[in-house]
Formats: sequence, structure tokens, C-alpha cells
Amino acid sequence: MNPLSDTPLADLTVEFGTRPEMPAMPKATDADRRMGRRLAAIHRMHLNDVGRIGIVLDQIEAGEASGSDLTDALSSAEFAQNVRQFGSLCGRECKVLTYHHDAEEFSLFPQLAQNGNDALRAVVARLMEEHKVVHELLVRLERAAMALMFEVDQEKFNEARAVFRQLETVVRSHFGYEETQLEEAIGVLGVGL
Repeated sequence: MNPLSDTPLADLTVEFGTRPEMPAMPKATDADRRMGRRLAAIHRMHLNDVGRIGIVLDQIEAGEASGSDLTDALSSAEFAQNVRQFGSLCGRECKVLTYHHDAEEFSLFPQLAQNGNDALRAVVARLMEEHKVVHELLVRLERAAMALMFEVDQEKFNEARAVFRQLETVVRSHFGYEETQLEEAIGVLGVGL
């Protein structure tokens, strides 16, 4: 059982304790930093997809769209067009975000930890803890969206919106931390993205 599954939504955050910091790497060049910024470019693609659904949720909240528009938006949005192919309502975005985090967990992070110093290993350990929060929020968003497929009402919409907003907040914070802390290390250590 996932230890976060019983955690209240408001407590599913990455803003806990002090995040370890990676000191500047004296050997880092501009080319190293450019290589590390590829991670930020990948993150921007994910955030654009998340933002599109956020706009629809805002329109529904403002009374400019109905609850059923959410299910239409999810099924027709760019990030969810392959929903049938992936087998979940949140479609490609949940799968892509999960894939992105799995790639980091099983490839990028182990390489950084193996080749890095103690400070980098502490950052990687924190990022892996934050991934658990992101994963739990993705599971909850998928469940909330599935519930809306069968019955759209204000309570279910509010739940979906709350989970989405929490996921968006967590992902933005997590991505920002990851980008700033790993930018030089990715290039200096020659870890491919």
C-alpha cells in the first residue's frame, strides 16, 4: 500500500523541510549549463499541457462552461487524445509525466548519484521523495477524472479541480527545484537526457 494514499490533499506537497542545495560546480561551462537546460525544455512541454486543462477548469469555475465540458476537454485536449490507447482518462499527460519521472528515477538520478558528490546525492534523494508526491497526485487526478466520466456534479468537479491545482502547484515547484539544482551537474557529469 502507498503510504501517501491516506494523506490529506493539502498535505501532499513538496514544500516540506529544507531542500538540499547543490553548490555551484567550478568546472561547469556554458555548454554544460545548456545541456542541463534541456531538462527545463522538457518540463515546459509538460507544463503547457497541464496549463491547457487548467484553463478549461477556470472556465468551468467561472460559469463559462459546464461540468460536462470538462470530460469533453479531457477527451479532446491535445494531451489526452490518445486516452483509449493509454487506458486512462488523464491519458497521455499522466503517462508522459509518469514516464518522465520513471526515466529520471531509473536512469538520470542513479547516474547523477553514482558520479556526483554528497550534495548532489542529497538533492537526488529529495527529488525522489518529491516524485512520490507527484505520483500520488497523478493517481488521485485520474480517479477524480474517472468519477466525472460517470456523473458530473459540483462536488466531483470541485474534487477534480482541487487535485489538479495541487498537482499543478507541486509539479511547478518540483520542476523549478530540479532545474536549478541539476542544471550544471547534468552537463558536467555528461548525463544524457
